[in-house]
Amino acid sequence: MTAYPTSESSEAYIALGANLGDREQTLRSAIALLDAHDEVQLLRCSGIYETDPVGYLDQPAFLNMVIAVTTTLSPQALLACMLQVEQQLGRERSIRWGPRTVDLDLLWMEDQSIQTEELELPHPRMEERAFVLVPLADVVAADTPVLHHLVQTALEIVEGKGGVRLWKTCVSHIESEPSGS
Repeated sequence: MTAYPTSESSEAYIALGANLGDREQTLRSAIALLDAHDEVQLLRCSGIYETDPVGYLDQPAFLNMVIAVTTTLSPQALLACMLQVEQQLGRERSIRWGPRTVDLDLLWMEDQSIQTEELELPHPRMEERAFVLVPLADVVAADTPVLHHLVQTALEIVEGKGGVRLWKTCVSHIESEPSGS
């Protein structure tokens, strides 16, 4: 199935996570690859958070963050772009919620509601995951009232916020050198 770009620009929120290899550099590479796409432009990035694993616990800690982008791609085409970035960065899917070089999840896109086998929007588990909500709160635009309210409400009740620790603030220049941590 070929997904064609839409004629108008939409704001979308993408969660990024990594727990294998140079985690920070992998996140930066993923952002750079997304931003290099002609129809995707980085708007804002959250802090980078070190987070305890969820689900499958016998694995290293993750680095997680969320970015806001503007795109003329349809949600399906943006997802395809994200999956291509994961492949370029060596993502292998072997254990559900297991270790990974990179994971990209489309969380929200201009109040769209989609439910297909390949894509659900809004992301069906984002309200249950502190490692998504905390960085998402960093980048949600105040002029996105539905998402802003959803995030603030979910943050008040979600469990596991103690397992989400600010690791580094995101610098505006995505090509900067990794911290070496």
